[in-house]
Formats: sequence, structure tokens, C-alpha cells
Amino acid sequence: MKKRNIVIRFLVLLMLITIFAACASTPKQEGTGDYVDDTVITTKIKTQLATDDFLKSFQISVESRKGIVQLSGFVDSHKASDKAGQIARGVEGVKSVRNNLVVK
Repeated sequence: MKKRNIVIRFLVLLMLITIFAACASTPKQEGTGDYVDDTVITTKIKTQLATDDFLKSFQISVESRKGIVQLSGFVDSHKASDKAGQIARGVEGVKSVRNNLVVK
């Protein structure tokens, strides 16, 4: 009976370790926490761009992965491009911004 309890506890511990290891991020794949963080970053940036009176008329696409944000789309001035970059850099969790906005 004692030996059986030890084996069961060992198997439960092994299962927990496996579950936590499966949720960890790898160089090629994001973990669950990384994905949620990037979704929050993207949402915050999109919200700020949509509520900004100067930028809300432009369709600016925002993507983020591991804290690196990419802005793409078309704007009518360098001022608009710079302002979108500033907004993105101001969001918590952003490590860097790739501003690929094209000025028409």
C-alpha cells in the first residue's frame, strides 16, 4: 500500500511537470503567456490609434510577437507615421517597433 502511494504521487508529479513544460515557449513557438501578452499589446495599440483624432482616419495594421510590434499600412504624412510609432512605443511591454507605414 505504501509503495503504491509513492508510485501514484510520483506519477502525478511527473504529469504536472509535463504539463508545465508543454506550456513553455520555445524559440519557434510562443507559449500561452506570450500569446496573451502580445494580444494585449496589439489591442492597446489599436485602441489608442483608433481614438487618436489625427490617426483614426488611417487604416493602420498592428501585429506583435514577443514584444516586437510591426505597424503597416498607408498614411498621408511623415508626421502621421512618426506619431503612430510614438503611440506604439508608449505601450507597456513593447520592446521595439518596426514602423513599415508607407507615406502616400
